[in-house]
Amino acid sequence: MKKNKFNESWYIGDTYHLSIGQGFLLVTPLQVANFTSVFANYGTLYKPGIVKAVSPAGKEETKKISPEIIRQDFIDEYNLEVIRQGMRQTVTYGSARSLNSMSVEVAGKTGTAQWSDKKENHAWFTCFAPYKDPEIVLTVLVEEGGEGTDISVPIAREVLEYYFDKAGENR
Repeated sequence: MKKNKFNESWYIGDTYHLSIGQGFLLVTPLQVANFTSVFANYGTLYKPGIVKAVSPAGKEETKKISPEIIRQDFIDEYNLEVIRQGMRQTVTYGSARSLNSMSVEVAGKTGTAQWSDKKENHAWFTCFAPYKDPEIVLTVLVEEGGEGTDISVPIAREVLEYYFDKAGENR
């Protein structure tokens, strides 16, 4: 693919960059949230959706929208558990330690996407919570925000606190 687009060979350095989310890897926040949900739910990839139910105006009936499975059981359980534990350790020992004091256990991954030598990096954080029985997946991207730890994690904390502590009774 690189050969077709840029007329260049693939080098080992390209593989190294790709393995840490740099180089030719391009993803949207929705894609990151979607693959994070695979780790949260132990291996099922769902088609993204934003509607849970439709209630036509003036009618009592509600049409529920069922989740659509794209793929499941395509990652070995051991590998899923290794990733889950690594994401939890990001919060307990790593770059998202500020979430360790929350009322629920959070698992996540920070990211800092370098894209320009003249502008700030993009700040990423993706997470799920509670760790043992996830209810929510959240992905935060702040373009030109700097480090994921410094900007995206505090934003995620505010959203998670609202979700679990303030809006909990409305879920």
